[in-house]
Amino acid sequence: MSLAPGESPGFLLWHATLRWQRAVTAALAPLGLTHVQFVLLACAWWLNGQGDRPNQLALARQAGTDVKMTSQVLRALETKGLIEREVDPADTRAKRLRVTEAGAELAPRAIAAVEEADALFFEPVAVDATIDLLGRLAGRGD
Repeated sequence: MSLAPGESPGFLLWHATLRWQRAVTAALAPLGLTHVQFVLLACAWWLNGQGDRPNQLALARQAGTDVKMTSQVLRALETKGLIEREVDPADTRAKRLRVTEAGAELAPRAIAAVEEADALFFEPVAVDATIDLLGRLAGRGD
C-alpha cells in the first residue's frame, strides 16, 4: 500500500527543504550571495577564525560539498574579492584559503541574515527537538 504524498515523510521533507531554501535564498539575495557561496564563505571565515587556513579539500569536507563544485564556487568568491587562494608552501598543488577583509565583513552579516530566516522558518516547531531530529537524520553521531 503506497502512501499519499501528504503522508510520505520523504515527500514532506522535500517540500519543507524547498521552502527553507527559498527563504535562505531571499535572505542572501540583498548581500549578493548564493546559498552555496554563503556556506563556503561562512565555513572558511569560521575556520580562519579558529586559526586554520584550510585548503579546498578541507573546506569542502567542512561544508559537506563536492570538491569540484567547491573549487568553482571559490573562484566566484575570489572574483568578488571575498576569498583569496594562495599556494601552500608545503604543497604547491594545494591552495590555502583566506577570507579577505571584505569577506570577513560580509560573513557575519550573511550569517545573521540566514539565522533570522531560520528563526522565522522554524518558529512553528520546537527548535531543540527539530535540531535533534535533523541531526539524527543527517547521520550525526553515527
